[in-house]
Amino acid sequence: MALDINDYTLIVGLAFLVAGFVKGVTGMGLPPIAIGLMAVVVAPVQAAALIVVPSMVSNVWQMLIGPGFWLALRRFAGLLVMVCMGAAFGVGVLTGSTPAYATLVLGLVLFVYAVLGLFKFNMHVNASQERWASPLVGGLTGFLAGATGVSSVPSAPYMNSLGMDKDELLQALGLVFTVGTFALAVGLYLKGRFELAAAWESTLCLIPTMVGVLAGQKCRALLSAETFKTVFFLGLLLLGSYMIARVLWL
Repeated sequence: MALDINDYTLIVGLAFLVAGFVKGVTGMGLPPIAIGLMAVVVAPVQAAALIVVPSMVSNVWQMLIGPGFWLALRRFAGLLVMVCMGAAFGVGVLTGSTPAYATLVLGLVLFVYAVLGLFKFNMHVNASQERWASPLVGGLTGFLAGATGVSSVPSAPYMNSLGMDKDELLQALGLVFTVGTFALAVGLYLKGRFELAAAWESTLCLIPTMVGVLAGQKCRALLSAETFKTVFFLGLLLLGSYMIARVLWL
């Protein structure tokens, strides 16, 4: 659909404001919310390019403030390498001649992510399983990050299954999200879809993002995080369902 500059600015600004708010309250959710809201009216590849700078800045901060950055880097080195390799293939879906497939993949990712969150899906992966599971999870995470801009599936459920404490988990997720966003940016650049103009627009998106993050952090102490997460995942479920239906039936 054709958008004038005012509609475009309003939609993108509100998407990052809402996504930043969710990030401030829950500590995650910036790419799924921002891309999901923008992708209703903005091409998936354009939405993915816009989230690069806000996602990178917030994830680098999350990655560096934890208790053991170098330990996490060594532990998940294989997973991170596979994230980069998977993203190299995934970007081809996002920038290909049939962008509707990227919308469909994004809808499926949002749907699965929401179902896992609503049903509090949990599993346990021991050390021997981690050796072979990490590269597989990394490859799939990278592919989805390249194809949709969202690197929280299946990395978030998987990391949660490793039995890390809260600080270790948040740092490990920040590390994966940072590498996934960087791989996405490189892939888009090599495909000619992340040029100077896109980088400048993405940088401007930091403003509504950080306003939302600060507001979300203030609300975190006032609202039940569990209740908010339920509403958040229900919203993602509806959004993912709509995007799947739009590609398959509309």
